[in-house]
Amino acid sequence: MARMTPELTPARRYRGADAEERRAQRRAQLIAAAVQVYGERGYQNATVKAVCEAAGLTERYFYESFANSEALLLASFQTVTHRLLHTLVMAGEGAGKGGPQQALAMLRAYFGALQREPRSARVFLVEIRGVSKLVDGALADSLDEFGGLLAQALLPPGREHDPWLTAGVAGGVVHLAVRWIRHGYTPDVEVVARTALQLAMVLAQTPETAAATAAAPGFSP
Repeated sequence: MARMTPELTPARRYRGADAEERRAQRRAQLIAAAVQVYGERGYQNATVKAVCEAAGLTERYFYESFANSEALLLASFQTVTHRLLHTLVMAGEGAGKGGPQQALAMLRAYFGALQREPRSARVFLVEIRGVSKLVDGALADSLDEFGGLLAQALLPPGREHDPWLTAGVAGGVVHLAVRWIRHGYTPDVEVVARTALQLAMVLAQTPETAAATAAAPGFSP
């Protein structure tokens, strides 16, 4: 058997790396196409063929990266979520120190991104719901991250946030976003962001403050 020459090994590594890069590129094309197709037709009305046509790829490449349509939906949602949360983090950092102003900057960025990218917004807010337990779990995780960012901005250093309250606030903001989109993105971003901030400010309350509010005369839960 002939010995492998030293020159052959780097070439094979290069070709292997190149093949992985092409595969990653095809996967990214499919995700981008899925966001487009889901945003236009809805997940339930989208076929593997339609996504592949939008990506400019044959169906065999679909199954190279994804086991089924649900797996592609999940990957698309995670991609959209990662981009959106990164936008919020950058907006928060640009606003400086924590507090209501930082939270407001993040909420402006949130609603602004939904308005700029309506297809991604549909995937993030509408198409993801009720598909499967796995997909619902990804949605719950994204709400935890979203609420955690708001809590981090609004709570003083060292104070732990209430995960149930955080989840409720994040879900409430998402509900506002869905209603806002259905009303044609009105009122404008500033108004809806400030409305969402009023909801988020619940996170800054201490348990003692909440208890005092509940005990106040005239309070009726």
